[in-house]
Amino acid sequence: MSGAGERVPGAAERVAGVDGPVLVATDLDRTLIYSAAALGLTMPDARSPRLLCVETYEHKPLSFMTETAAGLFAELAGAAELVPTTTRTREQYARVRLPGPPARYAICANGGHLLVDGESDPDWHASVRRALDDGCAPLAEVRERLLRTADPAWLLKERVAEDLFCYLVVERALMPETWVKELADWAGPRGWTVSLQGRKVYAVPGPLTKSAALAEVARRTGARRVLAAGDSLLDADLLLAADRGWRPGHGELADTGWTAPGVTALPERGVVAGEMIVRAFLRAAGAR
Repeated sequence: MSGAGERVPGAAERVAGVDGPVLVATDLDRTLIYSAAALGLTMPDARSPRLLCVETYEHKPLSFMTETAAGLFAELAGAAELVPTTTRTREQYARVRLPGPPARYAICANGGHLLVDGESDPDWHASVRRALDDGCAPLAEVRERLLRTADPAWLLKERVAEDLFCYLVVERALMPETWVKELADWAGPRGWTVSLQGRKVYAVPGPLTKSAALAEVARRTGARRVLAAGDSLLDADLLLAADRGWRPGHGELADTGWTAPGVTALPERGVVAGEMIVRAFLRAAGAR
């Protein structure tokens, strides 16, 4: 098994896997699926796309795709190995019902868990734990810093995810603009990354990456090509590791103007961007 710190092999290194599948590693929230608050539909109601609910929580609809995107995504499952790749915990991921057959592989907790047919691979998780023990400050220290510096006036919730990383749910309008940068400046030298996504502020250890888990999937499947999409700082390593990548016109990467060779910055925003990403995957996978 590859180590947790390994990158996805480049195209030249994947020659041996010429007959292997195309891997499509896609972030979920605000890339492929969208909450009601993140839909970003500003067009007249009569022109708004029909939506399909792909997640419910406490008996209420929570996340959506356009119906067109859902149909195309199911078609994509016949042309590529789909790998949902998310910072969500395993429990949060289990609520999502994507179109098409269940994915054989999925990456949860920002790479902390590699699911194979719905079950976490214990060897992979053990390798991640070893990397975290050697490479960064302990979770307890970072969590204490978050709670000590966050103001109750704008802090709504605090969570520890899978005993791997932590995040806050905040009232963005009340949170000082400088707070996230100050936290990032403190966390960086300690081996942690800070990411602001919607109303959530994530603190994630540097060795915990989506690209490392994707490298393991590529190794196991003998992938001949890797495609990826994401919208946040925690997706940057995933996009850099892929042969081709896409980011929507919203999100942390778009807000900072982030781009890289092989990564297409789409102009579309909101749920329509999710549809355009699936169309791009289909074209790049040779399905259309």
